[in-house]
Amino acid sequence: MAFISNSKIFPANHKTIFVLDHTPYFGISCESPIEFEFLKSRAPGFIPFNPISKSLWTCSVESAIEYCRIVWDLFPQGKLIRFFASDTVAHIMNTWSPSQQNLNHVMNGMSLMGVPPPIRQTQQSKDYSVVHGLRAAIEALGECTDLQFEKRKADVNAKLINKCRIICITSARDNDSMKRLQEIFNNCLHAHNKAALNSDTYLPIDHCHLVIIHTFPVNIESQVTQQPARNISSLLTTEVYPIKAPQISNKLSSLILQHYELASTTVTGIPMKEEQNASSSANYDVEIFHSKEAHTAILKGNTADSLAIRTVKEGLEYETVTLKWCTPRGCASSELQNCTSMYRITPVEVNSRPSLCLINFLLNGRSVMLEMPRKAGGKITSHLLASHGGEIFIHTLCTARSVLEDPPSISEGCGGRVTDYRITDFGLLIQQNRLLPIKSNYVGGLPSSIPKVKARLGRHTKYWPLTISSTLIFNLKNYIDPLPSIITKEKITDEEMVQCKQVIYNLIALESKHEPLHLANMGQRSKGQKREEQYKIMWNELETLLKNNCHSETHKMVYNCLIECHKFNSDESDKVELDQALRELDQMAKSDSDVRASVIRATTDSPMSPPPLASIASPMARNNQNRAGGIYATKRSLYDIFMAQDKSKTRLDFAGRTGDNVAKLYPNLKIENDRGPREMETE
Repeated sequence: MAFISNSKIFPANHKTIFVLDHTPYFGISCESPIEFEFLKSRAPGFIPFNPISKSLWTCSVESAIEYCRIVWDLFPQGKLIRFFASDTVAHIMNTWSPSQQNLNHVMNGMSLMGVPPPIRQTQQSKDYSVVHGLRAAIEALGECTDLQFEKRKADVNAKLINKCRIICITSARDNDSMKRLQEIFNNCLHAHNKAALNSDTYLPIDHCHLVIIHTFPVNIESQVTQQPARNISSLLTTEVYPIKAPQISNKLSSLILQHYELASTTVTGIPMKEEQNASSSANYDVEIFHSKEAHTAILKGNTADSLAIRTVKEGLEYETVTLKWCTPRGCASSELQNCTSMYRITPVEVNSRPSLCLINFLLNGRSVMLEMPRKAGGKITSHLLASHGGEIFIHTLCTARSVLEDPPSISEGCGGRVTDYRITDFGLLIQQNRLLPIKSNYVGGLPSSIPKVKARLGRHTKYWPLTISSTLIFNLKNYIDPLPSIITKEKITDEEMVQCKQVIYNLIALESKHEPLHLANMGQRSKGQKREEQYKIMWNELETLLKNNCHSETHKMVYNCLIECHKFNSDESDKVELDQALRELDQMAKSDSDVRASVIRATTDSPMSPPPLASIASPMARNNQNRAGGIYATKRSLYDIFMAQDKSKTRLDFAGRTGDNVAKLYPNLKIENDRGPREMETE
């Protein structure tokens, strides 16, 4: 557990070191000219300024400083960055002290360093190398930061996880030179860890992430190829990027999103007045960086909507989420909003006019809503920009229902506009399964009640219809109470078992008297439901309830009582089904009057009619062999019933169907007499 907590407190971005190559090679021009003349109208004889070009050293310093500005804007504490410049020796720009973790201190150190010395023939013998800076960086990574020192002081035996990152901006001849540089760094890393084992001052390095940016002028082709992240050893992971000098800042902007788990948001459609014409305005875009957690809610939503707002930044390697400016309507930053999270922001182009206008607008106490368009149409307000205490934050707004709003209507469920939920019964279910806290003094002497509570809740919900229309027995409380409340108990007494059986006997008596069932919740029978169908549904549902609650022997006795009282024996069931089948066959074939009489008998003795009282035997008199299969026998098709009947009781079969007898069809068709050919007769 201590190892995991230390990993979270001291991640790899807790310590970051920039090692900048200050050798004479970095004093050359990057060959990317910048026009220094901005005047549009030129007088005769005017001599324009020549274009200027930055050196490799200037491009490296500017890019590294911008990297630090973004980190320190978003993380005022806990993310430490140091700078080393390397030529013949390593030059230290700042320490891990919080007082030196600022841009002014670093810029002052850079100005004292100056530009790299020019390349001269007399300086070729001097030992100019970036290795000096890398060795000093490894030694600095072994030093304790204030946070690590406090952790070690609090627990001397605690294992501190010392992960770190080094970003080296240098230049190499080819891949072999880059490989040798990585091997030298790996050897120095292992040597430091061996020395740190016997030291009370330095920490061993658990893992180091080395990012090497190989830079070169625009007009030169690089002999170093890009190398993705790979493990040199268990302590070292390296990656190499060949980048032209003017593009170093773009590459570091992509890397910083990975190193600090950041995301990009482009605020589009910001109206701003033109400097030349104050009466007109134009729309601008401003890109900001912040924690990627601010996008979690919208990116986990509708896939089509999230894809529509995600685009790859032009000329860069990362994605940005585009959100539209929503015109402020008197909403000040002091007003409360329903937010789920809040993170600091910083503009990507801090010196651009649109960024300055947006930052000043927010620092003046105003707030900006950001809208996310939906692909299906419409839009939703997803984020809010506002300042608090001189710092600007992005707030993730709740896009779902809030607890501060009125509760949703019961008819707005996921399954459509359902209006007949068993709300009263559900409230009773909650009351029956409430949990009460136990005082800590008695917890130790009592067994755990969680399994018991779960078992109780499982019994109560094993069969619990959600809506009034999906159940019948729970709408017949005046007929079946107290059976439902008794049958869900873990154990029932003999007296309660007698009460359950009495409910079953009362229902049998009602069915034998052909009395309809009056529903308590609906007031009357549902439309189009006959009495016979009502009883059939009631018996099936009652069996389901009892069958799912056979928790003990007494529960099973109640279930067996129901099965014994309402299982039609096979002879009676077959007779009723046979009569019904004959009725349907005779209606289709339109048979003679004798068969029609059987149809009348079948009609009066309907298969769904309740059995007479004489046919209901006592529960103990029934045969247990007839219990299987439920209350009603499984329905058979018309063909099965027809094939199962006794053929001896029906009419004789046609002679031409059996044996070898072949009956000739229409034998007297061609016989003639005095009146001519005989008419066709059918029998």
